Amino acid sequence: MANTHAFEPPPLENEKACLTVVRADEANAPTAPNDRELKIEIGHVLFLDVVGYSKLLIHAQSELLQQLNEIVRATPQFRAANAAGKLLRLPTGDGMVLVFRDSPEAPLRCAIEIGEALRAHGGIELRMGIHSGPVNEVIDVDGRANVAGAGINIAQRVMDCGDAGHILLSKHVAEDLEHYVRWQPHLHPLGDYEAKHGAIISVVNFFTETAGNSAPPAKLAHSRVSGRSRRRRVDRPASRPSTSFMSLLLTGVSLLAVIWFFTHPPSRDSRGGAGSAAPTVPSLAAIPEKSIAVLPFENLSAAKETAYFADGIQDEILTDLAKIADLKVISRTSVMQYKTIRARNLREIGRQLGVAHVLEGSVEQFGNRIRVNAQLIDARTDAHLWAQVYDRDLKDIFAIQSEIAKAIADQLQAKLSPREKAAIRQASTTDLVAERLYRQALEESGLASNPDAKAPLLKTVVLLEEAIARDPHFIQAYGLLATSHLDLYWEGFDHTPARLALARTTIEQAEKIAPDAGSVHIVKGDYAYVAFRDYDTAQAELLIARKTMPNNAVIYIRSATIERRLGHWDASLRDFEKGVSLDPRNFRYLIETAFTYQVLRRFPEAAQTYTRALSVAPQDYFARTQLAEIEFFARADLPLWRAQIDRVLAEDPTSATTIANSLFNCALAERDRDALRRAIEAIRPDGLRDPYNNSLYSRPWFIGLAARALGDAAGAKAAFTKARAIEEKAVQAEPAYAAAWSRLGLIDAGLGRNNEAQREGLRACELLPVAKDALDGPSYITNLALIYAWTGEKDRALDQLARSAALPGGITYGELKKMPQWDPLRGDPRFEKIVASLEPAAPAGAKRAQ
Repeated sequence: MANTHAFEPPPLENEKACLTVVRADEANAPTAPNDRELKIEIGHVLFLDVVGYSKLLIHAQSELLQQLNEIVRATPQFRAANAAGKLLRLPTGDGMVLVFRDSPEAPLRCAIEIGEALRAHGGIELRMGIHSGPVNEVIDVDGRANVAGAGINIAQRVMDCGDAGHILLSKHVAEDLEHYVRWQPHLHPLGDYEAKHGAIISVVNFFTETAGNSAPPAKLAHSRVSGRSRRRRVDRPASRPSTSFMSLLLTGVSLLAVIWFFTHPPSRDSRGGAGSAAPTVPSLAAIPEKSIAVLPFENLSAAKETAYFADGIQDEILTDLAKIADLKVISRTSVMQYKTIRARNLREIGRQLGVAHVLEGSVEQFGNRIRVNAQLIDARTDAHLWAQVYDRDLKDIFAIQSEIAKAIADQLQAKLSPREKAAIRQASTTDLVAERLYRQALEESGLASNPDAKAPLLKTVVLLEEAIARDPHFIQAYGLLATSHLDLYWEGFDHTPARLALARTTIEQAEKIAPDAGSVHIVKGDYAYVAFRDYDTAQAELLIARKTMPNNAVIYIRSATIERRLGHWDASLRDFEKGVSLDPRNFRYLIETAFTYQVLRRFPEAAQTYTRALSVAPQDYFARTQLAEIEFFARADLPLWRAQIDRVLAEDPTSATTIANSLFNCALAERDRDALRRAIEAIRPDGLRDPYNNSLYSRPWFIGLAARALGDAAGAKAAFTKARAIEEKAVQAEPAYAAAWSRLGLIDAGLGRNNEAQREGLRACELLPVAKDALDGPSYITNLALIYAWTGEKDRALDQLARSAALPGGITYGELKKMPQWDPLRGDPRFEKIVASLEPAAPAGAKRAQ
């Protein structure tokens, strides 16, 4: 029977448009919109507030607002947007809200024009806040068009941080603007702050010679926060958990893991091999004597430049020590998490990182002189083993780094080869500005695990190009630049031959300068892997790099990912464990390790490793929902998955975009119309990347899939038609791109283009068979099974589905049991046999999933 309530997805046309209403005082009263057609769009908001307004007499307030209105209306940006019908103005009593639909630049241009006019006018002290975010049309009490939404609320909170004259931006807006030369020099990050109702926002100060206020806002000095998960977008409102809640959260996560270990004892999966236990924090007895963590050095000067020196000294010492094969040295990502901790518990840090020694230090600048204080401590006993103060000219900073590294190696009685001694003496760069740019690039590249990683990766590229322009022999900068280009390509942000060419050119330049450098061999291996899936060449390059960089966790993690593609699962897990031992608090490495266990259907070990990742970033929404999703994959347990999703959304409603994949799949498994609508609203206009195979599915695909599941044939056809146009361009642009062919095959199956769909699905499997890629290959077999199921080829569908069920990375029990895509096969004895083959043994007294 046809569904009588057709699924109506959010509008697809003009996805990036902002507001579709004119000024409120000029709008005709519209009819009430259908509840199911609530338009939630992105508005570019400028929130203005008069400082000291409440202290004025009533007549003075009225005169001041009249003057302000005249100034604002006279600005060119206001007039242009208003004339084009792309502006909404809302009075707020002591100021106003201007919502632009043009671009993120529009409110900033207007703010600058207002600020310049106020300087000439005098008498009005104004503060302004800017944010781009969700707004939705509403009808006010007078029946007029109005807007509301988080975009306006956050703009107000950003503004509330400021003093008179400030033009403050949310980090979200600043990231959109910082790629433009005219804006970037005027953007000055202020950090993360706790605002009203415990919301955490990240604020950026904008000022020029004629607009804005260069002084840091006074109130932010008392509300700054630190230590938050980097994956979380802190410029959006969120409930800040109390200490008791955080304890409860960690207890809950641990409880999930405990439940797993009591009900799912670790076993040797016949499909995945024996492998190893999930990586754990080593005991004191297992910690090697010649092991060290170089903790972040403290900046004792007020100047931010000195902070970059401090980071550079610490990182260079770490890098030098990591070149010594006789030592175990913890990687940068793990040690940087202790940067903001002043009262450090060195014994606990040593235990967390699995080292016997830690190096601490401080840096202080006095004009052209710099003082570096370093001390080596036994983390097991808190005993001070060595200390030294270096008081030198600033130009000697690079020599100090090498001297400290050599002294530490001597204290730990490490054996150094002649090559290692020479490597320690050689500085990465002697240009202080290039060094600072490289440090800034490292900070940006650290955000590459975010769902919106494209912006920080692009900024990383810009910073590194500037660093190389200053020092054309800065080999580390070349390595990070090539890696950033490859990340942009691999993650689907810029999957074009042009981006690959940029990576190749960068590598060639680096190879001319230092052909034997380990970092050059790493990126050469990356390029072979990403561009050609040439696993042999990639592994060979990593083996060369390992000789000069024996403590580099990246090498082991890269090797583990290649072994995973080859289906060498035991070797992959060993390399993951080695990489994690060198970088034990690297969230991304722990997530990748957990995912590998998940691919092998070794769900208890996966849960344990996700839990360990959450000990590093307890509030990471992806890891939290992923931990619950494991129970769905293994046992078709939807309530646990839904409960975790709801818990995350209750804490931070804006987290929906971060967990959009889990949000959609859970709603699809539940066949919940309202939940599917909310999930689709959370999907970005450019689509959603499958976290399992780096495949970017368009937003219309999800709309079509939801409509099909709910019986809305017309809605599914309309959405799939739009999705097809997107994927057709993708296969034309890259005919050898298997993921695009597989997506196109699914869409054509949904459109009833049976012959084309089957050819396209087969083409994807031919381009990337399991023999060539044991990680992604099974997903194309699963997709082919679904294509056959949707096109009425039941026998072929079941053949492919049986293959998928027997492979690591193939279909799971929960997906077959609950997902509506497989409805055409339900009831067939062969299908039910495949489902039963994946069903885990139920604990005594437990009920099987229905």
